[in-house]
Amino acid sequence: MSQQETQVSLIMIFGATGDLAKRKLFPSLYHLYRKGKLTDQFAVVGVARRPWTNEEFVQHVKNSIENAVGCHEDIDDFASHFYYQPHDVSDTASYQQLKELASELDTKYRLEGNRIFYLAMAPEFFGTIAHHLKGEGLTDTAGFKRLVIEKPFGHDLPSAQELNESLRKAFKEDEIYRIDHYLGKQMVQNIEVIRFANALFEPLWNNRFISNIQVTSSEVLGVEERGRYYEKSGALRDMVQNHMLQMVALLAMEPPIKLTTDEIRSEKVKALRAMRQMEANEVPTYFVRGQYGSGVNGETKVVGYREEPNVDEQSNTETYVGGKILIDNFRWAGVPFYIRTGKRMAAKSTKIVVQFKDIPMNLYYGATKPLSPNLLVIHIQPDEGITLHLNAQRDGSSTETKPVKLSFANNSVDSMNTPEAYEKLLYDCMRGDATNFTHWDEVALSWAFVDKISEYWSSTPASFPNYEAGSMGPKQADELLSNDGFHWWPIDHLDVDKC
Repeated sequence: MSQQETQVSLIMIFGATGDLAKRKLFPSLYHLYRKGKLTDQFAVVGVARRPWTNEEFVQHVKNSIENAVGCHEDIDDFASHFYYQPHDVSDTASYQQLKELASELDTKYRLEGNRIFYLAMAPEFFGTIAHHLKGEGLTDTAGFKRLVIEKPFGHDLPSAQELNESLRKAFKEDEIYRIDHYLGKQMVQNIEVIRFANALFEPLWNNRFISNIQVTSSEVLGVEERGRYYEKSGALRDMVQNHMLQMVALLAMEPPIKLTTDEIRSEKVKALRAMRQMEANEVPTYFVRGQYGSGVNGETKVVGYREEPNVDEQSNTETYVGGKILIDNFRWAGVPFYIRTGKRMAAKSTKIVVQFKDIPMNLYYGATKPLSPNLLVIHIQPDEGITLHLNAQRDGSSTETKPVKLSFANNSVDSMNTPEAYEKLLYDCMRGDATNFTHWDEVALSWAFVDKISEYWSSTPASFPNYEAGSMGPKQADELLSNDGFHWWPIDHLDVDKC
């Protein structure tokens, strides 16, 4: 695997006129170029149905960067590496033209035959594109070939298996890069560092010292214009099957033998395999679903999910999922991993809260309440950082304590701004580092776990809506924790004095 600082490759973006390319891919590539991680030996071919010219596409790229970054420096030199081809994904002739253009650019930019195919479009076209790429010889190259695909990877385990078999006819497993943009976030990647590089935490990272772990990913936005897509996915498929379970795997995995892609993936797979499987009648014991009704977002009144565009008036689709996951292995037996994710919630936040067990005997019992628990909070977004909650002596008292926080923030003056997730993942793909992309085994195990839940929910009508927009979700999710003697920690700020 090449670890050189600057990368040489031809990047073909299928769906280059879409929103993902405009908001994420073009600005991320521009950042890599400005940082010197892309030399002049790179080219990007935009592929889409619109009958644009090269000039129109290049201007589109410039506009997207100016809107996202607000920077003009080197933009003309950068955009000169972009080319466009109108394309029909099912037309053989389109791929033959694309092959000719790729050969010309290989020679012009000395790209050594290195090719990345980024499928930023609807997943129903993934198999068709991969088939044609191989059939028309675009994958016959002297350099590397890598296929990058966005979620969703199927909508259940059988469809994911069918898609995987289709892709594997054209690409080997180690050439398929399944994007989960959460894995590109700096603080998600820092989970491993926090665990395995600190003697303070690793000896305590087990069921003897940790009482529960909470993973929250909440949004204040509703489905907006994504109603048609969301009706087919829901929060379970859109968030839990990929993002949430990936974070659980990183938190629960055993230390790898070494920090290589294969070893890290192997430990994540073991953690996913150890998740307790549920029978259909057990789903209500472990998982709660919700759908937002009308409410207030800030000071603005907003409609309920069923009133959103392209949503069924009697929709049974969940916009919230809360769950309890148990890891049945020696390290985690008895420790619940609570997850929750939802739309139209009180705050936008992605946080991990590790709650440590109380000490055996409390010598410092306060006048009105017991000691606050020790917490390790990993802030993923919108803020990035770590907060450790401890107890200290209250001023003027020898027996009363107060909670204090030790914090580190990535956006503080003594730290560099973290790279955008797509920027990090694009660079990893160019370098051939697949550590932060999902392996097929992870995808399959996640779908197997989630399918049991979705099968039960699809056969059991829900009483929706069951939480107001602007709230923290349905009351049943609070009961999920209270039944175990716990409660959800706040997501907008962790002020233990108010809990």
